[in-house]
Amino acid sequence: MLSSPRPARPKAPEVAADRDLVVEDAATGFCGAIVGLEKSYSGDLVRLEDRRGATRVFLMHPAAFLIDGRPVTLVRPRTRGPQARTTTASGSRVLPTARARTARASRIFVEGVHDATLLERVWGDDLRAEGVVVESLDGLDNLAAILADFGPAAHRRAGVLVDHLVAGSKEMRLTGEVGDHVLVCGHPYIDVWEAVKPSSVGIRAWPTIPRGTDWKTGICRELRWGTPQAGWRRVLAGVRDYRDLEVDLLRSVEELIDFVTAASDDR
Repeated sequence: MLSSPRPARPKAPEVAADRDLVVEDAATGFCGAIVGLEKSYSGDLVRLEDRRGATRVFLMHPAAFLIDGRPVTLVRPRTRGPQARTTTASGSRVLPTARARTARASRIFVEGVHDATLLERVWGDDLRAEGVVVESLDGLDNLAAILADFGPAAHRRAGVLVDHLVAGSKEMRLTGEVGDHVLVCGHPYIDVWEAVKPSSVGIRAWPTIPRGTDWKTGICRELRWGTPQAGWRRVLAGVRDYRDLEVDLLRSVEELIDFVTAASDDR
């Protein structure tokens, strides 16, 4: 009696090995984000980096990797010709003939350089189109002096983005009386790093750092990221557009942009 033929195993779907895609090597269990593709005599190689910064290279065999527990076959991404963008990194529609507007008198102030860099990464196109300049306070303690020098007015509004703006905090106290023509918006995170989604930087969650420990130093120690400078490079590399940021930060920045661009005509 002839035996029935065994059903063919389903073929693992092909997935483009795009940078930052998180996959697991099925044989070893090593899980990491794709940081590079290489070639060897044995075939194409993919380099993965785990959340601790360790990297390993694997052959791109069929069905050799897992995504969400399901086997996939990694393939080199197809080369695409240049395509015109239809949206900015913030999700706004790109205007057909967008030009940078002459800088407004109004300003957005942020606590530090990292905050300013993130705003440029995600809202840079929008800010240039609206003529909004972002300036660093170099610490919230300088807010009162900078606002006094800036002189907010109906035609010269000041928007202020604040980290860790929660009840009872130092930040709440320092921004309690800012005067007219100033809007303070913030988020609950200790530092703007924490406003980046953990999945975007390849971690499950941001660690809790004990009070009295410098937050960035503690984060880098817990995640084995090295120095805060190296940690910042990881955080910034994980931000491509608004989808990599938490809603609290998105809402605050959008509100500040609306506020400063609604000022009466500059004088």
